[in-house]
Amino acid sequence: MSGRMIQWSEHASPWLRGEGPDSDVVISSRVRLARNVAGFPFLLKAGAAQRRELCQICRAKLLDASMGRTLVWMDLADMPALERQLLVERHLISRQHGQGDKIRGLAVSDDESVAVMVNEEDHIRLQVIYSGMRLADAYRAANAMDDALEKQIDFAFSDKLGYLTACPTNVGTGIRVSVMMHLPALKLTGEIEKVQRAARDMHMAVRGFYGEGTEALGDFYQVSNQTTLGRGEQEILTDFQDQMVPQIVRYEQEARAALAERRPSLLDDRIQRAWAVLTHARLLGSEETLYLLSHLRLGLCMGRIEGPDLQQVNDLFALTGPSHLQRIAGRVLTGSERREFRATFVRQRLSER
Repeated sequence: MSGRMIQWSEHASPWLRGEGPDSDVVISSRVRLARNVAGFPFLLKAGAAQRRELCQICRAKLLDASMGRTLVWMDLADMPALERQLLVERHLISRQHGQGDKIRGLAVSDDESVAVMVNEEDHIRLQVIYSGMRLADAYRAANAMDDALEKQIDFAFSDKLGYLTACPTNVGTGIRVSVMMHLPALKLTGEIEKVQRAARDMHMAVRGFYGEGTEALGDFYQVSNQTTLGRGEQEILTDFQDQMVPQIVRYEQEARAALAERRPSLLDDRIQRAWAVLTHARLLGSEETLYLLSHLRLGLCMGRIEGPDLQQVNDLFALTGPSHLQRIAGRVLTGSERREFRATFVRQRLSER
């Protein structure tokens, strides 16, 4: 199936549902595989004709290897910049993939759990993303689709090194395992360095809301493996499932308990201030909204405030992004118009019970 854009509803992607194991802390689990088509140069050396041919090959093979899913194909070069940015906000493509007018594509499942970028840094970037701590499920789904694709596409592979990729840190298995975590208590207590130290000790990377090169907006942090060469997929997965993620979840839960016991006034003040501003402000900036929603979500998860459903708050993390707001408004908004529309939209959504 092909089309310019899925008809998005006024809800965030399913990975933001707040479902699954440890979903109060672990927002989502993602497995991404990097692959390149044998016989073609890496994209930095590929010309327009080669990029176009890669898109044609990958589109046909991806739709054949969809594993029973309904996949929608999008030619990103033909899409307006606003629609490409909306895909970034939904974490279906990287910021890099959404920029410029080079020949590139995206295949995405109707439930948004599977997204395959074509002609990003590598020829193929296949990702599976689920809500909560479901790395094993995400890995099984990604691996099954990778196996189906490999029956139809000859991937660049070395018997000595493994899968060949544009970036040396992806050579080998080509796998990147990551979890998105909400860590507001560690931030409030000034103990976020615990996560940084734990990640360094296990050779992991801690990044921001939109991955590499971005900040931890709204107290969201992505933790991912840094290298793939010399390590098996199951080894990397086990490090996350059995060591890294449980350790960070424990840190955050301990920080929440400490705040409730030792600094309840500070905790409740942050939560109630967030609720007051979100439900009464007439102008809201994008980053300010994310931090306020972060404190409100903390209060809901800890049972310290009665208010909206957690799903409504989770939705707002995505829907208050600039591209989502303008799509909902049905027109391009100036910066000041977005701030006003965002405040109105948030007030309306939080008033729904």
